[in-house]
Amino acid sequence: MAEFFELNPGVHHDVIIVGAGLSGIGAAWHLQKNCPSKSYAILEARAASGGTWDLFRYPGIRSDSDMYTLGYRFKPWVDDKSIADGATILDYIRETARENGIDRHIQYGCRVVRADWSSQDAVWTVQVTRDGAPTTLTAGFVMMCSGYYSYADGHRPDFPDADRFAGRIVHPQFWPDDLDCRDKKIVVIGSGATAVTLVPALCDLGAQVTMLQRSPSYVAARPGQDNTAMRLRRWLSPGFAYALTRWKNVLLGSFFYRLARRRPVAVKQRLIAMVGDALGPDYDVKTHFTPRYDPWDQRLCAVPDGDLFTAIRSGRAEVVTDTILAFTPTGIALSSGGQLAADVIVTATGLTMTVLGDLSLAVDGVAVDVGRTMSYKGMMFSDVPNLAYVFGYTNASWTLKADLTSDYVCRVMNYMDRRGLAVATPRRNDPAVTEMPFLDFSSSYITRALEKLPKQGSRKPWKLNQNYLLDLIALKFGRIDDGTLQFSRADPSKAA
Repeated sequence: MAEFFELNPGVHHDVIIVGAGLSGIGAAWHLQKNCPSKSYAILEARAASGGTWDLFRYPGIRSDSDMYTLGYRFKPWVDDKSIADGATILDYIRETARENGIDRHIQYGCRVVRADWSSQDAVWTVQVTRDGAPTTLTAGFVMMCSGYYSYADGHRPDFPDADRFAGRIVHPQFWPDDLDCRDKKIVVIGSGATAVTLVPALCDLGAQVTMLQRSPSYVAARPGQDNTAMRLRRWLSPGFAYALTRWKNVLLGSFFYRLARRRPVAVKQRLIAMVGDALGPDYDVKTHFTPRYDPWDQRLCAVPDGDLFTAIRSGRAEVVTDTILAFTPTGIALSSGGQLAADVIVTATGLTMTVLGDLSLAVDGVAVDVGRTMSYKGMMFSDVPNLAYVFGYTNASWTLKADLTSDYVCRVMNYMDRRGLAVATPRRNDPAVTEMPFLDFSSSYITRALEKLPKQGSRKPWKLNQNYLLDLIALKFGRIDDGTLQFSRADPSKAA
């Protein structure tokens, strides 16, 4: 059980960080290192730190990126597993917080419901509920590290006649502790990262599993261990070995992404051929593992050591590509006329995407519709002062962008301190910049939420790079005073 620290109403912090997950703990580390004089608090809605890695408890939960890039830049990943299980990642996050005294700044059970900016005072008033009781805090700067999906509800399609099913229906986001999978027939609906993780894990628990997908995703086997990292550790210090492995994986990932975008047909053929090699010449790869879209239009599903393919070859798992006609008392009726028997149905149907944890935002009394703002450098909103949000890469590890974002926010705050400034606001002052969707990604959870997301612009600094190397140059070494991010002191002429 988490220790609850005293939350004193009306207390002012230089920075409030919302969320004590991977991003929030990382943001606190950067703040302590780069802005040591700043006071801060981390407000966490749940009773424990860790975010995603504490929330998700389904069998097999693991990273979908290698830990040498999903791990923090400043803390070497020393576990042997490159694709790591959720419990090990959670230990890593909490160890980071303990080692650096960050855990002492976390206020648990604090749900941020509203933030109001006053130009007169150059301050955010943050409204919080704790155990149902409202209170307020103030801050000069707010960092939103609350993730991109709803913790309260996953995406649940309205399946016909779902109430007729006599067994148990489970969403992976809310996995029950009492579910015994042994000798059960389990149908997993979905084809994304969660589904391909669940299938072999449920097989290992003694279940007979069917992965039912409407259409295939790209699936590629990756080694569970990084052999380069293992060799480097024998000769180099943990930090140096980690840094070299991290850069190796960054460069390889970037190279593969660019190759997939430039030569999608060739990369698609190669990915499908690799699945064919893993499953054998008699397997219907064309039906079950040939997506309709190009590589990296959606995120690639990595399976460590090919565990999904091993489960299929063993006969403990099968893949069915079809659509659902209706649920029945004993399973699922398919549009093709087939039937799938099931004791348990797992709806691995995705996340419900949110922006800023669904808090209400206002500037000088005027409500902010985030969906009508433009994203500045992928981390601030146009015309919203002193607020940054962390949103990682869709084509690489989340933490790569999170580290750069936190670094840049510290640079901005230090820039203001040196010049006696209090306010940093991105302004859309270039009429030639046109609006574009925030993400060029066709995953369902993103397309369902596009109206909620800010826009990106047609040119920098409003255009997203989705490229770690370009962002590293721009955010670590680029000008702070770029003409778009405008600075000022508190404005007494403005009404709060």
